[in-house]
Amino acid sequence: MRADAIVFGIAGSLFGLIIGWVLGTQNATGTSRVAAPVAQAAPAAAPSAQPPAPLDQTRVQALQTVAEKDPKNVESRVQLGNMFFDAEQYPQAIGWYEQAFALNPADPNVSTDLGVAYYYTNQPDRALAQFDKSLATDSKHIKTLLNVGIVRAFGKNDLAGAAKAWEAVVALAPDSPEGQAAKKGLEGVRNAGAAAPGK
Repeated sequence: MRADAIVFGIAGSLFGLIIGWVLGTQNATGTSRVAAPVAQAAPAAAPSAQPPAPLDQTRVQALQTVAEKDPKNVESRVQLGNMFFDAEQYPQAIGWYEQAFALNPADPNVSTDLGVAYYYTNQPDRALAQFDKSLATDSKHIKTLLNVGIVRAFGKNDLAGAAKAWEAVVALAPDSPEGQAAKKGLEGVRNAGAAAPGK
């Protein structure tokens, strides 16, 4: 069985659980976003069960004014990144997240959001490099670890790397929503391994 077929098999088993959880947690403040599984060859857009959030242009203008007047204001940049991310305008989100990260590289939430936005613009290697920066700040950041698994599985076809990341999530927070999603991911990896030739 080809690696991409295995990944698509895992995608089928994970998609509903992870998408439902992603949509339920994306708007929480102070927490990182979680990537939804997308195939590497697919268009660089997050699969969405609902239309993207409309962009509030008045709020965007107000936050841009704050950012222009105060070049060190991290929060306005994070909010702009979040707004563009939620509107599925990932290149614009990346610009604002990069500025926020440059001002506060010790925030694993912003760093992880930036990595997820890279992933959604078909840059899995850049996403993984950004997640490494998040984990350098907080090696137990479970949303980053969950995202590492998703990008390794769906962006890089690296099931062993995905399993390692998801095992870390389960070890750190087995009963959390992230832990439950990681368990489903591990189950998918095991099922894919059992379906591989010679098993």
